[in-house]
Amino acid sequence: MADAVNWGILGAANFAKEHMARAIHAADGARLAGLATSNRSKADGFLAFAPDLKVYNDYDVLLADPGIDAVYVPLPNHLHVEWTKKALAAGKHVLCEKPIAMSAGEIDGLIAARDATGCLATEAYMIVHHPQWQRAKALYEQGAIGALRHVEGLFSYNNPDSDNIRNRPETGGGGIPDIGVYTYGCTRWLTGQEPLEITHADVDFENGVDVLARVSARFDGFSAHWVNSMRMHNAQQMTFVGTDGVLTLTAPFNAGVYDQAEVILENGMTRTVERFPRVNHYVLQVEAFGRSMRDGVDYPWTLEDAKGTQAMIDAVFDKAAQ
Repeated sequence: MADAVNWGILGAANFAKEHMARAIHAADGARLAGLATSNRSKADGFLAFAPDLKVYNDYDVLLADPGIDAVYVPLPNHLHVEWTKKALAAGKHVLCEKPIAMSAGEIDGLIAARDATGCLATEAYMIVHHPQWQRAKALYEQGAIGALRHVEGLFSYNNPDSDNIRNRPETGGGGIPDIGVYTYGCTRWLTGQEPLEITHADVDFENGVDVLARVSARFDGFSAHWVNSMRMHNAQQMTFVGTDGVLTLTAPFNAGVYDQAEVILENGMTRTVERFPRVNHYVLQVEAFGRSMRDGVDYPWTLEDAKGTQAMIDAVFDKAAQ
């Protein structure tokens, strides 16, 4: 495939093995070309479905290979900024896992590096590539629910494993960086608005990381309330309530895994359900990245978008500390 983007992955993270590496392997216009890991045995799971994959024992060696066009960074959160900058300096386009930084100010340096190198660099915010979210945004912008008055969001799972990086403060763990990024970010993306104020932040911490957060905010014309937890049963839903209707996404974040993706529009006695089966938003994300790299097509989630969500996260933690 002459025009294929040759992808390298920094680190043999389990998420990369189970989702993103497979998505790169399956995506049109993409080739899973390299994996850098210091533990050669961790490459076996990748080689099982991509036997031609080249394995490097050092991240810098992969970045120095002129045969690698783009890099996916699934490293622990606290390493995202460092290795995104290193990849950009090496002339690679970069797709980095969320959250791409631990504070909004750090993203300024990434924006500067992106602009200086001319490479594409962004956060792996896969939901905006899913047709359920694109449809929901279109309905909202068409006025299907009238004037928006309230947003209600929930995303939770139960992960009490103290050894997991999400439960370790030194690796940038916590429920808000892991999944609050979705409930906050999708509200911003669909409405095109930034919060005027974080009005309430009730956050429970364990071992220095947030494990349950109940957060409220005020936007121009509507309120919002989100619950995120790493100590609750799996649950997710986003609801947008307007003057003339209600828009609900039943599997907004793990479509096809948590449940089938559905967009439900309720107007009075009318209830319309649109379903989106067999859609892999990770594959769509890789394909969109390739189109943006090759053809200059606008990418739907920029570093500036990521900075807006991170600024919200920063404000939530500031509010919780008051």
